[in-house]
Formats: sequence, C-alpha cells, structure tokens
Amino acid sequence: MPGPKVVIIGAGIVGCSLADELTARGWTEVTVLERGPLFVTGGSSSHAPGLVFQTNPSRTMARMARYTVEKLAGLDCFRSVGSLEVATTPERLAELHRRFGYGQSWGIGSAVVDPAACAELFPLVDKDRVLGGLHVPTDGLALAVKACEMQAARAAMRGARFVGGAEVVEILQLGGRVVGVRTADGDFPAEIVVSCAGFWGPRIGALAGVPIPLLPMAHQYARTTPVGAADDLPILRHQDRDLYFRAHGDTLGVGSYLHEPMPVDLDGLAAGAHPSMLAFTPDTFAESWAAAGDLLPAVRDAEPTDGFNGVFSFTADGFPLLGESRDLAGFWTAEAIWVTHSAGAARAVAEWMVTGRPGDDLHECDLNRFDPAQLAPAYVRERSIRSFVEVYDILHPLDPPSVRDLRVSPFHERQAELGAVFGEAAGWERPLWYASNPAPADPPARDEWSARHWSPIAATEARLTRETVALYDMTPLTRLEVLGPVGFLQSLTSGNVDRPVGTVVYTLLLDQAGGIRSDITVARLGESRFQIGVNGPLDLDWLLRHAPDGVTVRDVTGGTCGVGLWGPAARDLVQPLTDIDVRTEGFKYFQCREGYLGAVPVTMLRLSYVGELGWEIYTRAEYGRKLWDTLWDAGREHGLIAAGRHAFTSLRLEKGYRAWGVDMTTEDDPWQAGLGFAVRGDVESTSPERLLTCLVLADAGHVPLGREPVYLDGQAVGHVTSAAFGHTIGAPIAYAWLPVTAPGTEVEIGYFDRRLRATVTAEPLFDPKHERLRR
Repeated sequence: MPGPKVVIIGAGIVGCSLADELTARGWTEVTVLERGPLFVTGGSSSHAPGLVFQTNPSRTMARMARYTVEKLAGLDCFRSVGSLEVATTPERLAELHRRFGYGQSWGIGSAVVDPAACAELFPLVDKDRVLGGLHVPTDGLALAVKACEMQAARAAMRGARFVGGAEVVEILQLGGRVVGVRTADGDFPAEIVVSCAGFWGPRIGALAGVPIPLLPMAHQYARTTPVGAADDLPILRHQDRDLYFRAHGDTLGVGSYLHEPMPVDLDGLAAGAHPSMLAFTPDTFAESWAAAGDLLPAVRDAEPTDGFNGVFSFTADGFPLLGESRDLAGFWTAEAIWVTHSAGAARAVAEWMVTGRPGDDLHECDLNRFDPAQLAPAYVRERSIRSFVEVYDILHPLDPPSVRDLRVSPFHERQAELGAVFGEAAGWERPLWYASNPAPADPPARDEWSARHWSPIAATEARLTRETVALYDMTPLTRLEVLGPVGFLQSLTSGNVDRPVGTVVYTLLLDQAGGIRSDITVARLGESRFQIGVNGPLDLDWLLRHAPDGVTVRDVTGGTCGVGLWGPAARDLVQPLTDIDVRTEGFKYFQCREGYLGAVPVTMLRLSYVGELGWEIYTRAEYGRKLWDTLWDAGREHGLIAAGRHAFTSLRLEKGYRAWGVDMTTEDDPWQAGLGFAVRGDVESTSPERLLTCLVLADAGHVPLGREPVYLDGQAVGHVTSAAFGHTIGAPIAYAWLPVTAPGTEVEIGYFDRRLRATVTAEPLFDPKHERLRR
C-alpha cells in the first residue's frame, strides 16, 4: 500500500529528509511543495554553513545528530573533518570536560586535548591563547543543498514529487482535520500535511490555526580573505567569544552569536531568490572580527567578505517542534530544526507517522509540550531571544529563565515572607529553599558546580521533614479532572484503577510498545469522577486524544492549589482541624477523602513523595491563602516548617521514587524502570538487560546533576538520571541506567575531569518496608 496522501510544505533539508524517510517506509504518495526554487530554496538550508557538532546535553538531540552524520556520509553529502572546541578560560575547560562526559554517555567518541594538540589540529590557532580543547573526530560538515538534492532524488525514485514555486496560501480543512493545501496554481489533496517550512513555520501555522512557537532570528556570517586555511581543517568553536569557524578553501567562514539579537519580522523579508540572506551589518560584526583575530592571528591581516545576516529559527527552550497538532488532525510539524539534526529529526517524525510512535523519546521536542501561556507571542519572543544569547553560554541546569512570575501559587506571598528562594519549572515559581530556616551548624562541603542554586538549608528542611513536619507547595503538579466511566482510564493505564470510591492508584500511561509515557496518580472521588496527578501538558494531550464521547478531561491546575503536609507530626497537626477521620484505620495509605480543613473545602490524598506520613491536600485557588494560614497557625506547636524543592528531591531519592522524563521515558518499560508493581497482574514481566539502578557515592563533596557517564571496569556503560545529596543517609545518591549489576559492585561516575567512586546499592535506601508511610 502506498500509504496516505502526504503534503510536505518546504523543500529544505528537513522536508527533503522527511520525504526520503517516508518513502523508504512505503509511504510513496508524498508531494513536497516549495515556495522558492528547487533546491536552493532561499531558506535557511540554502545558506547554512553546515557545521555538525553531535555532542549535546540531550540524548535525543545527540542521537538525531549522529544519525544525520551517518546518513549524509552514506550519501556523500558529509565531510568528516572532525571538530575542535577550544577553551580560553578555566570555566570553559571545565565545561569541555563536562561535554566529553555527555559524549561518553551517548556513545560519541571524543577527547579533551592540550593546547599543543589544539594547534596541531587547527594550525591557525594561537596555542598560547587556549587552555585546551574538545576534539570529536566524527563531527564535520554537511553539504546541505547537495543533501536536499540527493534525498529528494531517492524519494522521487520511490514516487514522491517535488514542486517548486508553489507557495501555500491556505490549509484546507473539513470536520477538524486537514484535507489538503491550496496554492496559487491549484489544490493538493492530502490526508496529512507536514509543515517543514523553517522560519516560515509561524505563517504556515497561522493558516492552519495552530501556533508554531518559534522566532526567526538573524545570525551573522562572513568569509575571510585568504588566510592559509585548508579544506581538511576541523570545524572550530570559540564559545568563550560566541564564534565558530569552518574552512572554505584557503579562507575561513566566521559565524557569530556575539552580536545583539536580531529578531526578524517575516513581513519585512524582501522577495527574491534569497529572502533569508539579509544585508550584512559590518558595525555589529566588528567585535566578532576582533575576537576572531585574537584567537587566530592570521585573521588580523585579512578582511571580512561575502558577509550576510542569515535567518533561522529559535524556540523558547531551544528544542525543535515535532508532532501532530491536537486541534487540527493530520497537521504535523517538523520545525526549528537545524542542519545538524535534520535527518535524525526527519527519521523520528517518519517513524511516528508510519508506526504511531517514534523510536526515540521525543518529549523534549513535542509540539504539544507547552502550557498555553508559553505559546504567547511575548513569551516566545523573550525566551527565544534568550536562547540565542545563551547558545554558547555555560548553562547550569538550575539557571533561572528570563521570564519569571508567569505562574504563581496562592501561597507565593507567604512563601516570599519566609525568604523563599524560587526556581522555575514549566512557568511555575517553585521554592527551592527558605532563608527563614537555619542552615546546619556544620554543613558538608560541596563543589562549586553542584553548589550553584543550592543551599545547605536544604539539609535542615530534609531533616525536619523526617523529624517533625513540613509544608511543601504541590500546586505546580498538573491536575486533571476526568468525568466519565472508569473504563476509559482502565484502558489507558497499566494498573487497576477500577477500585472503590476513595481509592488512589499509582499507575502508568504506556504507549503501544509498552514504553512509559508517564507515571500518574488516579484518585477516584466518585463513581465517574476522578482527580489525576500527571506530569504536564503531554499527558493532557494524550488523554484528550483518546477520550471518547461521554468522557470529559479538563486541566484544573490553574484553578486549584495544593500542599504536601508530611512528617511524623502530620496527623497530630491536621486531626483537630478537619472533619475527615485521619486515623490510621480510617484513612489508609493510597486513599482519598473530601471534607473540610478549618473553613476550607479540601480533597486529601494519603500519598507521600518524600516517604513520610502525611497527605497531599488540595482546594480551589481562592481558598489557597486560607489553607496555608490554617495549617501554618496550627503547625507552630508541632514545629512545622516550609520546605523547598531541594529537600523534596533528596527525600524522594532516598525512597527511590522516580521522576518521569528524567528517570524514565517511552524508551523504558516498567520492569526496567523498577515499576513492575504498577502493572496489572495479567501482564508478564520481562527479564531486562538494563535497569534503573541506585548508586551511593563515596565522596560527599561532589553531587552529580544528571547525564554524567557511569563507568564499569573503565568502560562507559550508562548514565546518571537523577542525583542529590541524601541528608538522611549522609551521602550523595544517584540513579543511573546500567546493565544489570549486582549490589555491592563498584562503579565510577564521570564528573568533569574526575571519576567519582560509587557503589551499586539495593533500594530504597530509607525505610525499605515503608513503615513510616503507613503508620
């Protein structure tokens, strides 16, 4: 069967790659429409310098780049000249060691080399200016236009057709799904339309009524006059000055992110063969040119030539936009993809379209990953500009974003009064720790990297949660209301959610291959009324796509709020305040009740993500301040404190609780992830070859932050997912994906330029019989 009729909008490198990948899978009724000529379209692919650096903090993006290298090399559209990233500051050299670790985690060979080796690899470099470099032999140059031509030719041989000069002016729709596209020269029927329009994506999205949240930005590129370069030079990055270089014969191309951001208005682009190549602005390039000459002395005697400001796409979080719109069935996007990831992203989308799931986890890239506020043009603009500014910066995982106070809980003012230091996640302000709590008298020393955006106060908050009682803000947890027969949820979840009213079930959303889409809690508040705690917009998207007539799924997060009240004194605190029976025999673990806490109507779930007695307590947002004050006032005599996210993470890892999207994804099944208990008994377990494994580190002063490689007998065999200092056990804890490894086995974690000793340990580390939760 030739598959459905597919129209791809855009014949740049992504559109041509997608046509090739689809036709290779048997979908041959593919038409590719291009507003410009074929195949020098005038878009970003036409002027892209073609640098492919595979190393990336994201496993998914690294895999996309690796596949791009492999595929384009096989098509003779790639020059494997290698890459060199140089450091001129100690901070950058440390970052290169960290990037080496990413390569080890994702299977990309590289080496950190000394200044002499840098000069040997790239003789134009002043070795006295550099402290070292990262060399990746398999990186190189993609020949973007040739890659378009070669992949299009293969797709055409299988039946695809390519039409140039065909600007799309309308997305044809009927009954909530696409039925084709309209150009000035006629209509093209389609069951699936894919926007691969690059920086024109927002315009195509507007035709479809689907937001495509990217910002076109201009980026400066120029060539030098001859400087004695050679075509076999590696591609070079001088990230301390936001520069990159590649050879063009005996000249160099110089690309810069050092200049001020230049957002581009699509309506202002001139017509012609190359609308994406804007006029060069020498004044804004002057600093970049001087910085280039500082690293490469030969450039000082050269002149910039053939310069232009090239337009390409940035997103709010730096990731592509892949997937099908929920609002318009059959409308897909493959946008904000650079040449580096082009073939890999196209393969992922083709797999997704043809089989219903991509082979790699794409939650970072999914078009539907954003909260509605994160689609606001003002938000997209500000965050995308920040992405441009930070493209070569040394970024810490906890660095705050540029847009703050977008989503705040009703407790925010009270938290600020207590000296809360806030972080951000999905637009929410979340307390990391509270300055009103004392630091321990003798806090453990911690290295500079893992001590950023952290405070020893977290140790006090974790200790007091275990010893007395603490209040955690759970408002950012996405909450859905589902109304309808229980069979809907039963069909989508791994566990048995058809339990009596008043029961809470921890369960999983699985895809058709058994991969973990999410872990969720389902509280049955009535025969056909459920409150579900999920991991964000992608879970809402999944449930809405599968909801039949008669089932309502609604995100109630913004209209509600909640706290986690946990610790040995939690029952003593809450019992006098509520009409709900909170005795052990009246309110057991994994049960839920509705009633009043003081004057506040509440829903209480006997759950604990920190491994202590207590409840998640939810109410409508207008009661939030009263809920906090009621608990706070009553809690004084019980030693109640407010606690933040760092203590929360430490406590959850001591209990071995998983975080979806970090510890497990669709690439992992429940038994590999240690969650086989959440699968109904009629499904057989597997004998996995790899497991999510608990490690305890020997050195208390270094705490990994995730994605570091793990070595066994000197070989990289896995990577860290979550890590934190376990304040109760007195040592750093890390979870990592490893081959099945016996407890007691010694391993090492690659951390910058050192190896941290760790031991595989049975889990959970704290209260393995779960006695504290159930008392």
